[in-house]
Amino acid sequence: MSRPSGLNPSLSKSHLISAAAILTFILAWAALSHVAPAYAVPYWSKIFTALLHIPIQDVFTTVFRLIVSMLLSFVVGLTCSILLFERPNAEAFFLPLIKLLMAVPAVCWVVFAILWFKGVEPRIYFVMLITCAPVFAIDSLDGMKSIPTDLKQMARSFRPGHLQFLRTIVIPGIIPNLLTSWKINLTLAVRVVTIAELVGAVNGIGHGLVLAQEMFSISDVFAWTTVLVVILYALQGLVGLAEHYLLQWRSVEM
Repeated sequence: MSRPSGLNPSLSKSHLISAAAILTFILAWAALSHVAPAYAVPYWSKIFTALLHIPIQDVFTTVFRLIVSMLLSFVVGLTCSILLFERPNAEAFFLPLIKLLMAVPAVCWVVFAILWFKGVEPRIYFVMLITCAPVFAIDSLDGMKSIPTDLKQMARSFRPGHLQFLRTIVIPGIIPNLLTSWKINLTLAVRVVTIAELVGAVNGIGHGLVLAQEMFSISDVFAWTTVLVVILYALQGLVGLAEHYLLQWRSVEM
């Protein structure tokens, strides 16, 4: 029997609590700005004024780089996990190398990118790919391993093709893992793309932060930071909508 339509009371309550937490932060910042030095904690009015003067093209540039690099990392990571799935020898060889890539800090990859690539765009996309793709690969491979053996054996009894088996059993079975990977990687990617833009980029949010630092404008720094937070919340909201759509079967009570 399906659950009655309407707002989920527990979900609505969690939204109210989240909104209260954000409101508490805003009010606490406003109170602190009246007692702390202006260069450390600027008034919200100054931050809003700085927000109004932010070049919107820089925001779009960073969002474009973020989305394209995330999609590319997702395709590369998922492809790697598919190639390693149920191939013990290949997994034993390549998995330690993938984990080795994950162990290297993003700052180190930025330095490598500067030394290896001449153009700014290749540097940014390289850093994003090498940082985010391993997370997709590890999480999706773990999801594939968690698919019940009985289900895989039953599916193979019908002798499906490899692509058909992936499309009907493997991919649907790892959707929760993929969504979790997107949530984790979005948080990581917003930080990494900014770090990558700090070095040599002539546009984007990272470049805006460099200019703000050179002008010693703390209001501009907080304005750019606010934009990054809004971007992260917006992208995570899109993932949340996808999760609600793809996993709506979880809300059905049998």
